Amino acid sequence: MQHARKSLKLLDGATFSRLVSESLLRLNPHWLARNPVMFVVAAGTLVTLCLTVADLIAGRPWGFTLAITIILLFTVLFANAAEALAEARGRAQAESLRSTREQLVARRLLDDGSEEQVAATDLRIGDRVRVLAGELVPADGEIVEGAASINESAVTGESAPVLREAGTDNSGVSAGTKLLSDSIVVSVSVASGQSLLDRMIALVESAKRQKTPNEIALTVLLSALTMVFLMVVTTLVPFASFVGGAASIPVLVALLVCLIPTTIGGLLPAIGIAGMDRAMRANLVAKSGKAVEVAGNIDTLLLDKTGTITHGDRQASDLLAVSQCAPHRLRDAALLASLSDPTPEGKSIVGLAKQHGAVLTADEATRFVPFSAKTRLSGVDLPDGRRIRKGAPDAIRRFVTENGGSYPDETTVLVERVARGGATPLVVAEDAKVLGVIPLSDIIKRGIKERFQRLHKMGVRTVLITGDNPLTAAAIAAEAGVADYIAEATPEDKLEYIRKEQAHGRLVAMMGDGTNDAPALAQADLGLAMNSGTQAAKEAGNMVDLDSDPTKLLEVVEIGKQLLVTRGALTTFSLANDVAKYFVILPAIFIATVPAMQALDIMQLNSPATAVLAAIIFNALVIPALVPFALRGVSIHAGSADSLLRRNLLIYGVGGLLLPFPAIKLIDLGLGLFI
Repeated sequence: MQHARKSLKLLDGATFSRLVSESLLRLNPHWLARNPVMFVVAAGTLVTLCLTVADLIAGRPWGFTLAITIILLFTVLFANAAEALAEARGRAQAESLRSTREQLVARRLLDDGSEEQVAATDLRIGDRVRVLAGELVPADGEIVEGAASINESAVTGESAPVLREAGTDNSGVSAGTKLLSDSIVVSVSVASGQSLLDRMIALVESAKRQKTPNEIALTVLLSALTMVFLMVVTTLVPFASFVGGAASIPVLVALLVCLIPTTIGGLLPAIGIAGMDRAMRANLVAKSGKAVEVAGNIDTLLLDKTGTITHGDRQASDLLAVSQCAPHRLRDAALLASLSDPTPEGKSIVGLAKQHGAVLTADEATRFVPFSAKTRLSGVDLPDGRRIRKGAPDAIRRFVTENGGSYPDETTVLVERVARGGATPLVVAEDAKVLGVIPLSDIIKRGIKERFQRLHKMGVRTVLITGDNPLTAAAIAAEAGVADYIAEATPEDKLEYIRKEQAHGRLVAMMGDGTNDAPALAQADLGLAMNSGTQAAKEAGNMVDLDSDPTKLLEVVEIGKQLLVTRGALTTFSLANDVAKYFVILPAIFIATVPAMQALDIMQLNSPATAVLAAIIFNALVIPALVPFALRGVSIHAGSADSLLRRNLLIYGVGGLLLPFPAIKLIDLGLGLFI
């Protein structure tokens, strides 16, 4: 997909021809009716075209009216081309993805254990399919048997393989991805036509994009302004007669087109499409344009600790023995309790113990006790009857007291010291005696604090959610620069917190990848699900991160804010540059009958005819000039909504007010050479 995106050339001959063709096809009234502002411009074009033909038949001068007609036609075509250009950015992606989907076939498992080969489009929810190494996954679903390495570059653009395994939070697979090893059985969980691949195709085919609520509201506002200016221009006809003059219809049409917000009206669809395209380029699949837009209005951002704020690879950093225990005894016990622990934490404990000189091994009579979510303990039962356990402080306290021992205050002090340092304390005990504490340190990601500061300046409040104890959570939150934290959080705690924030009128965003995250993802205003996660999580969220990068939530917020700021900046510019046109066309209409209008001709333009033409030429040219700006988006800077508003008013308001004056003057000078 990314390769297709990079290969798309927006300025080559084929693309230019396609833009011209699509711009002409979009002159269809049914298409233009979606954009009321440009519909009025098109109607004005038709009116002046009819007047040109009438003047030509009657033998009257028709050159001026024809010039207005041509310029107005190009105004509409430029607006159509802006939307078509934005959509063209996704055409190559859609074609590449569609070809991938059409190649998909499936080995469907039958009730008698046999297989049948069917087209992927014939699969139904609940079907089980077998995928072998080298084959493409035919449908979105959950791995129910096996584990495999999968190449997801077809949807993510990243070539690094990922591991997917049944019975874990990384069991979700997507249609179009390729199995690199082993074989798996996938239970289809999404109906044909609704897979992640289908959503991506629908997303990049921007013509099918629905308008977001803010875009609809802005369209209504622009329509209202257009109606107001239409009534104003209509009243100029009797006013001109009253003062003893005549306002020609072509000039009034030109005035109307210059006064209505044609710039933002022509660029509004392109801005929305470009915002969704920026999300796609960040490997984010949104179920609707609303999800991207909501991201720009987020007030509260809920963040998981592991993998988001920290690297998530906790390592044993020390062995802290209690005073009544020899250090080598804690070392040996920690090693034995971790020999069968496959987790990165367990392996790091083994490595640390060996660095301290441990050389013990387990014999056949040794019984290893795997970690249990119920006891929150793991360890080993030795042949001599000793039982060694490691686990959370409260779990070890319960284990020791149940065996007739006591949990020393010194252990509590060590646990609190480790937690205050931002590490996770793991306590080791042998039967009824606590041996010591092992700090598991998780490193804060580089640059994460600066990103949080940037979000805070934008008015976004960050909240850390973790299952760690309050002391560890507080230390991590302080080091990362998070505004608040929720410690020892359960899925119910996440859901309750989101509802509480929403009850206070705040918009909430969160990320998740497990089935237990689904309720909170569905409740949040913006739910970002990991592509590596379960199907339940992906269905509950309204965005899916194809890279499965938890820190992407920060990027989502910035993309959303950039969309809103870009739309606001161009709206401000469009409304501001209308002011200059008052000083151009109004004197052109009334200067002959109302000499006082001479005072408004501050640019000293050549003639009423060149003044009108210069104004509408500028009005037409500003749309294609701003297309790259609309597609790229406004660069956003950290700051509150008020500071962003002031910045936009200063740059785009004042800029939109001043730019037309010299531009129209230059165009008028050029026209004066020919008229």
